[in-house]
Amino acid sequence: QVQLVESGGGLVQPGGSPRLSCVASGSILSINTMGWYRQAPGNQRELVATITSGGSTNYADSVKGRFTISRDNAKNTVYLQMNSLKPEDTAVYYCNALIKTMTRLWNNYWGQGTQVSVSS
Repeated sequence: QVQLVESGGGLVQPGGSPRLSCVASGSILSINTMGWYRQAPGNQRELVATITSGGSTNYADSVKGRFTISRDNAKNTVYLQMNSLKPEDTAVYYCNALIKTMTRLWNNYWGQGTQVSVSS
């Protein structure tokens, strides 16, 4: 079994700079793309940022220049450094990863989500 566990969310003031972390654990052979998605109340889940195993990144236009995604392959961990937070960044943030398990099959996994609330 594979688990993705996020941490680092909470209540943040506008302009704040929290960092989210997500650790993948379990019967993992290899991890391909990892990413962060978010879902605000009443909205669909949307892509925030992704990073490949080689370090190539992709960002939603709404976060470009403010958020930075990174990963530590040795620790099976992906990070999201969020800067200059705005109230519209309020959402549940989900970690996602494409993982090959001991079954040698690739599957898409999601974390349970961590709430980020931006308010003064």
